[in-house]
Amino acid sequence: MTFAGIEDRNAIEAEMPWAERDVAKTLYGMLSTTTEKFPDNRAVSYQIFSGPKDKAETLTWKQLHGKVTQAANLFRSLGIGPKDVVAYVLPNCNETTITLLGGAVAGIANPINPLLEAEQIGSILRETGASVVVTLRPFPKTDVAEKTAAAVKLAPGVHTVLEVDLVRYLTPPKSWIVPMIRPKLKAENHAQYLNFNAEIAKQPTTLQFEDPQEDRVACYFHTGGTTGMPKVAQHKYSGLIYNGWLGHRLLYTEKDNIMCPLPLFHVFACHVILMAAVHSGAHVIFPTPQGYRGEGVFDNFWKLVERWKITFIITVPTAISAKMQRPIDADVSTVKTAFSGSAPLPLELFRRFEKATGITIVEGYGLTEATCLVSCNPTDGPKKVGSIGIPFPYSKVRIVKGTENGPIDAAVDEIGEICVSSPGVYAGHTYTEAEKNKDLYYDGQFLRTGDLGRIDADGYVWITGRAKDLIIRGGHNIDPAEIEEALLGHEAVAFAGAIGQPDAHAGEVPCAFVELVDGASVTEEELLAFCREKVQERAAHPKHMTIMDELPKTAVGKIFKPDLRRNAITRVYNETLEKNGCAARVTGVIDDKKRGLVAQVTLNGAGTEEVGKSLNAFTGQWEPA
Repeated sequence: MTFAGIEDRNAIEAEMPWAERDVAKTLYGMLSTTTEKFPDNRAVSYQIFSGPKDKAETLTWKQLHGKVTQAANLFRSLGIGPKDVVAYVLPNCNETTITLLGGAVAGIANPINPLLEAEQIGSILRETGASVVVTLRPFPKTDVAEKTAAAVKLAPGVHTVLEVDLVRYLTPPKSWIVPMIRPKLKAENHAQYLNFNAEIAKQPTTLQFEDPQEDRVACYFHTGGTTGMPKVAQHKYSGLIYNGWLGHRLLYTEKDNIMCPLPLFHVFACHVILMAAVHSGAHVIFPTPQGYRGEGVFDNFWKLVERWKITFIITVPTAISAKMQRPIDADVSTVKTAFSGSAPLPLELFRRFEKATGITIVEGYGLTEATCLVSCNPTDGPKKVGSIGIPFPYSKVRIVKGTENGPIDAAVDEIGEICVSSPGVYAGHTYTEAEKNKDLYYDGQFLRTGDLGRIDADGYVWITGRAKDLIIRGGHNIDPAEIEEALLGHEAVAFAGAIGQPDAHAGEVPCAFVELVDGASVTEEELLAFCREKVQERAAHPKHMTIMDELPKTAVGKIFKPDLRRNAITRVYNETLEKNGCAARVTGVIDDKKRGLVAQVTLNGAGTEEVGKSLNAFTGQWEPA
């Protein structure tokens, strides 16, 4: 069946209620069913380097099933039960896939972004109560092992660390040299350290414990943290299986090859891609430990597509922009579609990509709190560039706006908060911290996403901004998306981020940060003038513009606004201190879980009272460094 629009979506729903679908009850059941169907088909492939002829390791479904079973048995032998947590701090590799699946079979898998600092990793380990951690053995050019060791020291509940040694993916002479030059790790913490692959090899390939056919929490995912400190979301088997079923029903078969250079600590890679492969039998390729961030990945991307005969490309706007700066130097005729998520795609970038490659981009939408998938543009029907398409089968989207009489459903094309109900929404229990679930739902079951949007007359959903990103200027709400969209209309601008900078009079006023297209030239004054012409609302005109070599971004391509806010706080506060003749300076901005962003002020001989005369007029907080 095609997926061409709302009629097709409705027809799928009309077949039967979701509860009556013949799908597995557990992740192990879903994996076992696919393994029985396609035991010798390729399941996952990984190459540590990006060259089109570099060594790669491929696991068939039978091999992957066996290793996942061994990993689950190992975790159980280490005391992991259905409510216990296996965390992993890993770049992409086959062991990461095995740990995610095996951890969720034995207990609760907790992927953690290896780019986080040790304190943040430690905080997540404490919050989830992790007792086993899988991470890297020390390896050149990465500090993952060292950061994890420091994080484990902050998490007394962790009793075992299992190390993955990437040396096994190398070929001579690198495989000889790396063991001699690898960093020495002195893990001064309470945990025992074991070799991951050596330990799972001791385990049988048949499951040594019962897999009860019932739904339960299987994963803890921390949010991307683009608007503050990460929160931990709970994902049930039913949400994982729903994502897998969607991918199979609407997109993938066992004949597909999916290129996924996204990180396996993020729901896009783990649920949207990997679970869909587990359900359908499709083959997923993970190039390099860092995915799109890996050395040479963009330069070799099209040759990798040719090597693996890729049918689906998984991407994000920042990666699409980078690909368009490289020649298409290989046969890409096998590619059916490219899927883009994580951030809105500029229209001009969409057109350039489609013209250069002949490949259509399908934009979609999902979020960690909903166990990911919510909507996408129809693969076989009209695509509205810039929209996030139509809701998937069994997913409901409502646009809710506040009024004097309480929240109501918005009319067609009216802007409000996007609220979602689906088999992936764990209503009432989205976050591990009960306090964070208060006021998170509309009508008890619709998750409030924090995204602002509208639904047009054709049923397509459009994101118009981020509720938590609203710039509040003297009580007046300004949507940063209006400023960002205007700037993206300038030919020299590749990416733009607008935030509220501190203002002693209005609380905050708009400012903007941009990253330019390669080779482009424009001044900050010219961009400010451009905004005055293009941004309709006078109050939304940016008061300051900063051109950066590269905007800070998350691992999946979202602009990381806390870093922009730190930049603005530092600049505005220091300008004020200097203007008032105070020697103190802001030398850092920390993200405090309760207070938000707090400026760290080095006094340089000034008194706190003197600093207060300059900075207490702002609504933000500060403290001596």
